[in-house]
Amino acid sequence: MDIGLIIQGIIVGLILAVPVGPLSLICIQRTLSDGKGHGIMSGIGITAADSVYATAAFLGLAAVSGIIITYEMPLRAFAALVLIVVGMRIIVFVPDRGQDRTGHETYSKDFLSMFALALANPMTLIFLMVTLPGYGFVFGGTSLFSAGGFVAGFFFGSAVWWVFLCGSLGSLRDRLSDKNLALINRVSGIFIICVGAVMLISLALALAGIFSP
Repeated sequence: MDIGLIIQGIIVGLILAVPVGPLSLICIQRTLSDGKGHGIMSGIGITAADSVYATAAFLGLAAVSGIIITYEMPLRAFAALVLIVVGMRIIVFVPDRGQDRTGHETYSKDFLSMFALALANPMTLIFLMVTLPGYGFVFGGTSLFSAGGFVAGFFFGSAVWWVFLCGSLGSLRDRLSDKNLALINRVSGIFIICVGAVMLISLALALAGIFSP
């Protein structure tokens, strides 16, 4: 297996994971409210969804990519609505560390909820379709074996970031009072709602531009 592909995958995975956006804030909020395990599993859900897009972009799956890009606006609208709902739930959530959520089903929900939300963001695929050619890849001309090495590195780089971020924040959790956590929830929730609202407004303007005479 080409070590260079693995290293490049790690780099691209980090580039995609490190910037703080609404999904990152959800992971951070879950870490501070419920514990680092919940934040890490949420981050791994994002990593898994991004890895699906990385595989499609690397192999140049024109059919899959074409369908996703064709339905970009409905997918982005869905993601925006979900962000608004999640932001509202975060605002009204009352932290109670005496009743921490544990168990397989809860971790599964953390993973699946973020996987679905990240998968509903086709901008990830577009970003990768633009980024990967910069590494010298030619879509449609790469093998499944090569894709495996790149995506493995991609998944590893992104996952390491979430373990580091949520693990570090988890150590601060016990130093924060419930009042502080509630304030963090409000600020994060408001920001997430604003991001969702901006996404909806931008889509509405885009549609108005498309359908206007």
